[in-house]
Amino acid sequence: MNMISRDVIAAENARREGALKSDYAHLGEQLARRGIDIDAVKRKVAAYAVAVPSWGVGTGGTRFARFPGAGEPRNIFDKLEDCAVIHELTRATPTVSLHIPWDKVSDLGALKEKGAALGLGFDAMNSNTFSDAPGQEHSYKFGSLSHADAATRRQAVEHNVECIEIGRKLGSKALTVWIGDGTNFPGQADFTRSFERYLEAMKAIYRHLPDDWRIFSEHKMFEPAFYSTVVQDWGTNYLIAKELGEKAYCLVDLGHHAPNVNIEMIVARLIQFGKLGGFHFNDSKYGDDDLDTGSIDPYRLFLVFNELVNAEERKAEGFAPAHMLDQSHNVTDPIESLMRSATEVCRAYAQGLIVDREALAGYQDDNDALMASETLKAAFRTDVEPILAMARQEAGGAIDPVAAYRAAGYRTKVANERPAVVGGGGGIV
Repeated sequence: MNMISRDVIAAENARREGALKSDYAHLGEQLARRGIDIDAVKRKVAAYAVAVPSWGVGTGGTRFARFPGAGEPRNIFDKLEDCAVIHELTRATPTVSLHIPWDKVSDLGALKEKGAALGLGFDAMNSNTFSDAPGQEHSYKFGSLSHADAATRRQAVEHNVECIEIGRKLGSKALTVWIGDGTNFPGQADFTRSFERYLEAMKAIYRHLPDDWRIFSEHKMFEPAFYSTVVQDWGTNYLIAKELGEKAYCLVDLGHHAPNVNIEMIVARLIQFGKLGGFHFNDSKYGDDDLDTGSIDPYRLFLVFNELVNAEERKAEGFAPAHMLDQSHNVTDPIESLMRSATEVCRAYAQGLIVDREALAGYQDDNDALMASETLKAAFRTDVEPILAMARQEAGGAIDPVAAYRAAGYRTKVANERPAVVGGGGGIV
């Protein structure tokens, strides 16, 4: 089942194919002078994949307001169709990450069948104990897995176990747990007892993991709690993974750190000690902005991938991170933003692959700070777009995904099929 006409993709590619071949050959000559085989890089880029979040294809909002977009998905089946568009054009997003209870359905067989028909699999499951669902007995206003009330903690554990069972039936192999637990006032909760309760609850969830599953704990410095959060940084996250066991890993969301934190060094540390589970890719200016990946600081994204490629090439033990986009789109078409974000992640990976690692290691050993930095900059400054576009085209995707998407008129089509959503206020007004 194709959501975008193959004829449209073919026509759009035909307009750009000649220029792409020329650009690819020229880049190949440049890289060859540096001892790099462009086709080898292209093969690795073609094999790379990043998961799309089901919630990402809807329109996001702020604490002040949300302005719905045209043709917003009404349910998880609509979301899968939008996610399929992204993969058809980029050929880089073959899996979708679900969020429960937002994506909960009574017929999991139909959901799995829909995904298969669209050529999509299911990535890590995401639980939600940071907001209350309709009919929920105990509120998470004052926490979930770390709540002072045992019944509330038990409810949160049972929800995570339910997510595992749903994911098991869909073919998922991981559970991501992020909690909003924390405090807004000094003295509101005991730091130690809160963390003890959290660990106890997570261990209960861990016991339900299938043998071939992993669990990812996600840290966040602040928000929705602003004085303290229970899982506030990578050090605490590492302690959690060590406490839980060999199937537990740390998930790094690029927006969940203080401004100017050295995220690439955190990545290196977690790789070194075998506890890097994966990423939620986005970008930020002030905090957890959930902006399009690479829209603010593409160099930081590259530096993260520099560490990832380094680990890949030296075959770091247990290195198998999961990659996913996690974004909120308030003023753009979410499908376009997710396509561009997937492309930016692929770009950072390709740039990481062309770093001259032998030269870099030599400069590092000689304490030549300037040339070590320039070695990284040389890879970052290289326009690898021809590699990305050629990989997409050869896999059946679009040389220019956004142009093909607009030419297909998909947004107009779904806007006519899906009822308009009425806007609403945010939590602050």
